[in-house]
Amino acid sequence: MLKEKLLEDMKISMRDKNIIRKNVIQMVRAAVLQVEKDKQIELTDEQIIDVIAKESKKRKDSLADYEKSGREELIKQINEEIEILAEYLPKPLSKEELEKIIEEVIKSVGATTIKEMGTVMKAVKEKVGAAADGKTINEIVKSKLN
Repeated sequence: MLKEKLLEDMKISMRDKNIIRKNVIQMVRAAVLQVEKDKQIELTDEQIIDVIAKESKKRKDSLADYEKSGREELIKQINEEIEILAEYLPKPLSKEELEKIIEEVIKSVGATTIKEMGTVMKAVKEKVGAAADGKTINEIVKSKLN
């Protein structure tokens, strides 16, 4: 299970004195525990991957602000954190693979106009999970439904 892997990796990073890696893994474990406490459930690996994807997205979103302010040391750290989080995420789908999945979903739900974009987006997100980000899915769906 992913939870055990996170714990083991945290122990290894503590032993190796890899502070950034240890902090990132601790943050993920804390986020997982928070969701479990809030919802009073035990998270599955897929739900843990969703938590990791959200943490990765937060960092990617904050990167632009750091780049504007020219904080090189923070940019380097954020990029390192994103790389660490990526190790726990599924391999991202290529644009071609994603387009194929979106076309299949559009056919299966019978979407023909941009008004049905929400339905298509929801179905695609359920199908691909964390293997593609919402922004990319949104762009491709818009281009297919116009």
